[in-house]
Amino acid sequence: MTTQALPPVVDTETWEQRLRTLRAREKAATRELDAIAAERRRLPMVEMPDYVLEGEDGHVRLADVFGGKRQLITYHHMWFPGEEWQCRGCTGFTSQYTRLEFLDSYDARFVVVTQGPIDEALAYKRRVGNRMTWYSTAGSSFGADVGAPPGGGFAVNVFLRDGDTVYRTWHTDGRGTEQLSHTFALIDLLPYGRQEEWQDSPEGWPQSPTYSRWPASKDIAAAYGPESQGAT
Repeated sequence: MTTQALPPVVDTETWEQRLRTLRAREKAATRELDAIAAERRRLPMVEMPDYVLEGEDGHVRLADVFGGKRQLITYHHMWFPGEEWQCRGCTGFTSQYTRLEFLDSYDARFVVVTQGPIDEALAYKRRVGNRMTWYSTAGSSFGADVGAPPGGGFAVNVFLRDGDTVYRTWHTDGRGTEQLSHTFALIDLLPYGRQEEWQDSPEGWPQSPTYSRWPASKDIAAAYGPESQGAT
């Protein structure tokens, strides 16, 4: 018999009634998210300068980062100069995206942008087994102008291209990025949830310091990097 705190045990009818009550709230939240997405589609946009970033094949205009698509999502990966292991939150977040081809049907692309020099950024990408396309904004004010300056935090931006003219349509940072992640969605289904101190949990539930259960970037590299796949 475990000594760890457990949810109360009830009969099936009581459990189903509590579940129906919770699902009513979940459905209401889903409808609210639909309404938010509808409002997002009605946002105005702002025209962007003709930025030049750097990719694996050299310098590239922001309009060409779209790869021929009309819509672009950029994840702005935190970067700490000279560090072997970059932000574990960013490393873990972007490690989720191994298949992005489904965006082709929506005329869209999703890439990583970082303040790190392109050679260092690509080396880090390989080290941790990242599958996304990376660009550097080290020689451009692009990152700083869209909420991801040198030494700053992570962010997500969305752009729309009309010919060679690029417009910024949406931005978020902090916990606003959680809706783009499947990890938290899965963890939040669990009886004990994220097990972090800030969460509202019943008395006796296991709780740890915030971020303490997140994998380190080194652990992500061990799981997804070249060495884990038998590469040399």
